[in-house]
Amino acid sequence: MKLNEVVPWGRTLEEYKLMFNLSEADLNTKIIGCGDGPASFNAEMTQLGYSVVSVDPIYQFSAEQIKQRIQETYEPVISQVKQNANRYLWKNFGDADELGHARIAAMENFLLDYEAGKAAGRYLPQSLPSLELFDNQFELCVCSHLLFLYSEQLSLDFHIASIHELLRISPDVRIFPLLKLDGLPSPYVESVIQELSSRGFNVQIQVVSYEFQKGGNQMLKINK
Repeated sequence: MKLNEVVPWGRTLEEYKLMFNLSEADLNTKIIGCGDGPASFNAEMTQLGYSVVSVDPIYQFSAEQIKQRIQETYEPVISQVKQNANRYLWKNFGDADELGHARIAAMENFLLDYEAGKAAGRYLPQSLPSLELFDNQFELCVCSHLLFLYSEQLSLDFHIASIHELLRISPDVRIFPLLKLDGLPSPYVESVIQELSSRGFNVQIQVVSYEFQKGGNQMLKINK
């Protein structure tokens, strides 16, 4: 991975709760977040005494390098959101600037926790479709804004291999959203459901209480 190809964008614990229908019972399990990037999810959960490990190739870089990349990409991302404002629901954020301020706050929270978290083994520089983790090492896996969102960049085979890998390390896998970057439904969802169902997994599309991309209020929930 090259850092200049990464667009860091961090979400909060509250957003994770809504995106993945996380109950109090869920929060008390051993959780792995796949593709968390500079989200404050891990930092906030750790502060509250919960157990989260995050994996993302961006964790091979230092806090200073990630911070610099955030500064480089922030204005272009916000500008793009403003140009495509009609693709989003503005109920949680008043406008693109308010969204940006929330994202910066989340990423700053992440950066404050990052070096200590790396030392504690909570931020692991790994990437799908192959993770150096034990079978059933976790009880719940959440994958935010990676699979399905990047359907133009990542193949169907990559998606299927990645989800099987997540199911190897956790019996409960949840993926959000099911839309592509352009806001259209991922063409892979149906094929993934058929593949996993044929192998005996319980697969459900569930409506969640989070919607920022219009129509992006569903997650895929897979259980062994």
